[in-house]
Amino acid sequence: MWRKPTITEGARGWLMISPPFFYALALMAVPLCAIVLFSFWTQDFMTVDTTFTLNNYREIAEKPIYTALLQRSLYVSTCVTIVTVLLAFPVAYYVSFYVKPERKSLWLFLITIPFWTSYLIRVFLWKVILGFNGVINTGLINIGLIEEPLTFILYNVNAVIITLAHAFAPFAILPIFVALEKIDRSLLEAAQDLGENRVMTFFRVTLPLAMPGVVAAVLIVFIPTIGDYVTPELMGGAGGKLIANMIQTQFLALNNAPLGAALAVVAMVSVSAIALFFVLLNRRWLRGRS
Repeated sequence: MWRKPTITEGARGWLMISPPFFYALALMAVPLCAIVLFSFWTQDFMTVDTTFTLNNYREIAEKPIYTALLQRSLYVSTCVTIVTVLLAFPVAYYVSFYVKPERKSLWLFLITIPFWTSYLIRVFLWKVILGFNGVINTGLINIGLIEEPLTFILYNVNAVIITLAHAFAPFAILPIFVALEKIDRSLLEAAQDLGENRVMTFFRVTLPLAMPGVVAAVLIVFIPTIGDYVTPELMGGAGGKLIANMIQTQFLALNNAPLGAALAVVAMVSVSAIALFFVLLNRRWLRGRS
């Protein structure tokens, strides 16, 4: 007698996740593989030579401009990450520990308000704030602190760091807040009952338990900022260009897409190596604390 085949729970789970998995694979893995493959080709104006070659990577290694742009991009991303996380942690800590539970949703709602406006609009607003005749310079001149407008806050790396730190602040606040919310408050009370003051309780109990959120915030901020194109283009000026701007120049202005693809691969490998090293270092640190 024929019996209908039974589907195990594991097989049913694979059937449920396979459509989104292959959809994500097609949208992410296939373009990445295409970029990697393209980086081993060459292009002469509109003609693409599909012969396998390492000339693009050799050119990146030999020309100092590409190394300088990559180092500047890593420096900017590191500075943005440090500034953003240091400013985001007190906000997340205050909302988690000092805001009443029924008002936390309102605070999180207010934190996400910047997402309501276009990213381009926020960048242009920072140009108005940091400009030669902007809000900061005009205010400092009016109160007599400076006689001439400050020139180091716009069209350079400083302007890029300030703008990116503001743009990615909510991305850092939310994961840190989630990690702080998961901390059992009785552990803090136990630490204080054992003689620890609030400062030592924070460093010995709260901060270690919040490290998963801090690590998530670091990765969420660091990884996309190194590939940001709009902010350096509008705020960086000639001295604030990053590797993403050079990639755009190779693809669109110089008609050298294989070299642009090679630059993208080098940037991705660099970011992946640094992120993986940071995650492994954090795991080792947490293991040593346990």
